[in-house]
Amino acid sequence: MNKNTQNLKRTIAVSNGSEKADLVLKNGRIINLFSEEIIPGDLAIVGGVIVGIGRYDGKREIDCSGKYLAPGFIDAHVHIESTMVTPLEFARAVLPSGTTTIIADPHEIVNMAGKIGLDYLLNASEHIPLNVFAMLPSSVPASQFETNGSGAFSAADMKPFLNHPRILGLGEVMCFPDVLRGDSVILEKLMLCRDKICDGHAPGLSGKALQAYASAGIESDHESTSFDEADEKLKAGMRVLIREGSAAKNLRAIVTGLLETGLPTDRFLFCTDDKHLEDIHRDGHIRWNIRLAIELGLDPIKAIKMATLNTAQAYGLKRLGAIAPGYRADLVVLSDLQAMTVETVYKDGIALDDLCFKNMPMDQIDPRLLNSVHIDELSPEKINLPVHQKNHILELIPDQIETNHLIESLPGEDGRFVPDAVYAKLCVIERHRNTGHVGVAAIKGFGIRNGAIATTVAHDSHNIIVVGDNDADILLAVEHLSKINGGYVVVSEHTVSGSVPLPLAGLMSLDAGENVQANVAALISKAHDLGIPSGVDPFITLSFMALPVIPSLRLTDMGLFDVNAFALIEPEQN
Repeated sequence: MNKNTQNLKRTIAVSNGSEKADLVLKNGRIINLFSEEIIPGDLAIVGGVIVGIGRYDGKREIDCSGKYLAPGFIDAHVHIESTMVTPLEFARAVLPSGTTTIIADPHEIVNMAGKIGLDYLLNASEHIPLNVFAMLPSSVPASQFETNGSGAFSAADMKPFLNHPRILGLGEVMCFPDVLRGDSVILEKLMLCRDKICDGHAPGLSGKALQAYASAGIESDHESTSFDEADEKLKAGMRVLIREGSAAKNLRAIVTGLLETGLPTDRFLFCTDDKHLEDIHRDGHIRWNIRLAIELGLDPIKAIKMATLNTAQAYGLKRLGAIAPGYRADLVVLSDLQAMTVETVYKDGIALDDLCFKNMPMDQIDPRLLNSVHIDELSPEKINLPVHQKNHILELIPDQIETNHLIESLPGEDGRFVPDAVYAKLCVIERHRNTGHVGVAAIKGFGIRNGAIATTVAHDSHNIIVVGDNDADILLAVEHLSKINGGYVVVSEHTVSGSVPLPLAGLMSLDAGENVQANVAALISKAHDLGIPSGVDPFITLSFMALPVIPSLRLTDMGLFDVNAFALIEPEQN
């Protein structure tokens, strides 16, 4: 009898009650997501797997009287790179609040480094105490109207990864105009992954365009900002990923609509997309989505199901997302169901406090990932912005990553834009191939005064993006980013007041998560001291201003981009 058969024999024996379990969580209130009820009883665990619910004896027993036992939470769509730490440090950040599984879309690092970046993420997440599944980035680059680091990540590039056990399918298809016009490049990728899951990204898509998008085999979307948008996508057969991250906060609108209409929730999932370490530390990860939904009036069991079983079933994650015999013992012990107070987290039956993070193998990092900023010295002329009677302007929308497209007059001197308290200068500088491309525009609502902030984290091509109210500070911020090989920087009154180096592809730190968190928090505070509104996350908000697939107006290294028209705005029209 081989080892696997022996283990199965013992599992059956424990389930039958003829042998003691390795671990029994006694007297808990077990949340059964199949029947949507709370069942009192013991939970028996053998070898990291749940083997029985009822009355059991164990070699080790822990009393859970008065506490709730829920399955580990699952983030349906997240970019690890957006936390600016390695996969191991990311695990250390999210596990304490109950997230035990994530579905990562590594299109940030693949935009930077192609196959090298994807290999890094898969290898670095192989042995960490977090279930990391991944999608193949579909839109690298996100459009042809920007310059990324890796060039195109084609269907041929994807094919060798298709049978990787943790690759689930095709990541968010952001190039929805290409889908609608039947572009062969994206159709080839959709056909390659036709037997897997295909995620969507279609902000504002409606009517026949949405029908066409869904008919291409795209099964989900995480870009709904209103309930009406989510409802139309649901009716088109798509799963709706309700996003609550650091910059995009869509949960309240969608859950409120669910409560008002009484629609079934089985095709709604929770995700964060992009969430800052500081926010994770303060609020928790997916646990925060659940809590907010409960506060709005959603039944706690349904809210938990949206964070667990709904996602596991959507992505074909067998034996995850529920508490039942044969399911992995990824568990969250809650002392307060309404407040979602996490007391203990178990990963494969091991309590978080007993998980070993210290002896993990060192990440193998290709040297090319550590040298990613390639620019010449930037001249003042390169960031000059001529002003006309009417000018195209990006306007921030509070708590959203969408922007308004304004056409207004701008303050100027000698025909050049001069920032003031209302309008700041926004620049995107290509950093991968030293092309010299620089995009310049005016932005409204950032509020920055007497300084500049800059970063190499600029979705999705991750060129340098900088905002400021004077050219000297803008130029100094860009120069400093080049010196530290990527990261975050704040400049005030012609002095660098702080920075956080992100040497791994200009996206991630090699430092411990708590150090990154503290340093970023200090830098954000300095950014807010420059007048950036308290409700705006300075760097995360800035990073999305270059993403040419989110309405309405964006800035890339090639210039201003009208997302609704899906075209660059020609200078003569400006």
